[in-house]
Amino acid sequence: MPLGKKIAFLGSGNMAEALVKGLLAAGTAAAAEVVCAEPRADRREELRKRHGVAVTASNLEAVRQAQVLVLSVKPQVMEALLDEIAPAVDPSKLVVSIAAGVPIAAIARRLGAGARIVRTMPNTPALVGEGATALARGPHATEADLSEAVALFEAVGTAVVVDEDLLDAVTGVSGSGPAFVFLAVEALADGGVKMGLPRPIALALAAQTVAGAGRLVLETGEHPGKLKDQVTSPAGTTIAGVHALEAAGFRAALIAAVEAATRRSRELGEAAK
Repeated sequence: MPLGKKIAFLGSGNMAEALVKGLLAAGTAAAAEVVCAEPRADRREELRKRHGVAVTASNLEAVRQAQVLVLSVKPQVMEALLDEIAPAVDPSKLVVSIAAGVPIAAIARRLGAGARIVRTMPNTPALVGEGATALARGPHATEADLSEAVALFEAVGTAVVVDEDLLDAVTGVSGSGPAFVFLAVEALADGGVKMGLPRPIALALAAQTVAGAGRLVLETGEHPGKLKDQVTSPAGTTIAGVHALEAAGFRAALIAAVEAATRRSRELGEAAK
């Protein structure tokens, strides 16, 4: 469903471009309704040619044109961006942040009272339309604001709404999670190579196996333990492999990885307050 509003991306890196591509493909926005602010001339030209959107070197110019502002810069430059655009941001504009670890309160402090803010935690599979994004609504954002923000991220995958204090856990599961899965894909492929498969074939099989298994969980709605049992025959090959994983602490390692990433996200959030 079209938003019918001008959307400005302040910062035009890979995640911003993934959102632009998804919005245009889904019909959520037309190219004429998108403006990308980007300091590098070559990158501006690339975005203009590739997607037909408006581009500018000025964050302020982009903000003045738009009703929805997507803050898509790195967390370490967020303060400078907010200070720059604050004079042009008023309560009529919806502010959507994708900066990891930057709390809503820290954004509101620089944009002023009444700022309508939705904080999000997307992940890199959004680059191929398979993202997982969690969104949290700030105190001045409306239900309509939240619905509009959800529509932005549903254009590149799945979007869920959570309380802001759960975004650190989201970071641990889906924000950092792709890196954990990439390690698993790499390890599966290495196992295939060890047992004689050519690396390109091992890697293709490993990646498709992970993609297919994830899709099976989502489309069947079955508990992953039940799906695991369906391919684990008595005295068979799979149970032998599962036993080896359990002996190596596979599940405990993944749980510990999510816990460590969540703790680090909280630390970064505290530093940004």
